[in-house]
Amino acid sequence: MTAWENYLDANQDRYLKELLEFLSIPSVSSLKEHKEDVQRAAEWVAARLQSAGIENARVLPTGGHPVVYGDWMHAPARPTVLIYGHFDTQPVDPLEHWSRPPFEPAVKNDRVYARGASDDKGNMLAPILAVEALLSGEGRLPVNLKCFFEGQEEIGSPQLPDFISANRQLLACDLIYSADGGQWDEDQPALMIGLRGLCNLQIDVRAARSDTHSGTFGGTIMNPIHALVRLIHTMHTPEGRIAVEGFYDAVRSLTETEQARIAAIPYDEADYKSDLGVDELFGEPGYSTYERAWTRPTLEVNGIWGGFQGEGVKTVLPSTAHAKVSCRLVPDQKPGRIVELLRTHIEKHTPPGVKVTMVPNPSVADPFLIPYDHPGNLAAVNVHRKIFGKEPYYARMGGSIPVCGIFLKELGAYTVNFAFGLNDENIHGPDEFFRLKSFSRAQLAYGMLLKQLEKVKLDGSY
Repeated sequence: MTAWENYLDANQDRYLKELLEFLSIPSVSSLKEHKEDVQRAAEWVAARLQSAGIENARVLPTGGHPVVYGDWMHAPARPTVLIYGHFDTQPVDPLEHWSRPPFEPAVKNDRVYARGASDDKGNMLAPILAVEALLSGEGRLPVNLKCFFEGQEEIGSPQLPDFISANRQLLACDLIYSADGGQWDEDQPALMIGLRGLCNLQIDVRAARSDTHSGTFGGTIMNPIHALVRLIHTMHTPEGRIAVEGFYDAVRSLTETEQARIAAIPYDEADYKSDLGVDELFGEPGYSTYERAWTRPTLEVNGIWGGFQGEGVKTVLPSTAHAKVSCRLVPDQKPGRIVELLRTHIEKHTPPGVKVTMVPNPSVADPFLIPYDHPGNLAAVNVHRKIFGKEPYYARMGGSIPVCGIFLKELGAYTVNFAFGLNDENIHGPDEFFRLKSFSRAQLAYGMLLKQLEKVKLDGSY
């Protein structure tokens, strides 16, 4: 092994202790009572960057939860690589479903259990350790490096667009690697080349000024719940295609190569249904399950409520009804345009006798797609071949990582997903864990990746 690889191997016990310390900080970004914990996690990350040999490490305010920045810029005529990750976590509810306190990390069966273990503290710590090993073993890095870790990813990164726009020069880079993500499984690598975008809104329906007696007034005025259900029903065809006029106008069709790469990924429909506990699949006709999940847009009702919800009977005719709706978007859809199309659709299809208002959520994400042959992908493929001994799948993700679109818009740089979490690690759920094998593998992979990136030229060739 090389000197830096020996350094990694010799320090695994220390690195595990540091991970446990990091995981013990309850940096839940969505809960006000943990605001100081998110700040404490940021300070921990900044100190760890500094001890690794990364320069200019500091916590930067955003107007919300902070970000952490650091750099090492001593490789003239080499590209500048930015590594991204996040140190905030999801809430822990339901607490009673955890086997032990979620911020008292424990190691069991070669896994570390804690909230944030896989998403994203274990993954984002790994590149820092790889950089330390390279600097200790070789005295330098093969490329210029910037680190950018945020404390608000789990709440949609609301302050990041303005922050990145205002700090373009500080964050300027040639390519970006995200330590937030994962692989296909323990023995199969994947490159996640696409992410769907996102917009959210709430629909509020009102009829009478207050709840009324369903016997006295039932049948004389519109029930807002009925009106809301009728309105939502107009948004899809019975087969599952979205019926909002203009919704598909900007959707990019798949090429034959894209279809072939998706089709090459193993798929077992029986297992897929069994894992979900459903008898049948449903969705837009004419597309495979993975194509629908990764490359087609959606319009989903995430919550609906109104009227009496308690035990027993209350014969009330409610005055209001509400629904939360989200849309997953694909290239080249724009969140703002989709919101306006929905507004027009709602105005056109509002049943008589009610007033409907639509309130968009300001947190949005642009869809993201990186070319297969981007030099950042090519470098990652070479590392995957060496680590796993096989070719990666070229997959996409049905979810959203808002910062990828922000980086592309503001910095003009694509983001390569390069992380090692796995789907069964209960991210966002009770008993979240991260495999110690993945933790050490991620460190080695990031060291190998930075060595590979030395071959990338400033003109973008590889």
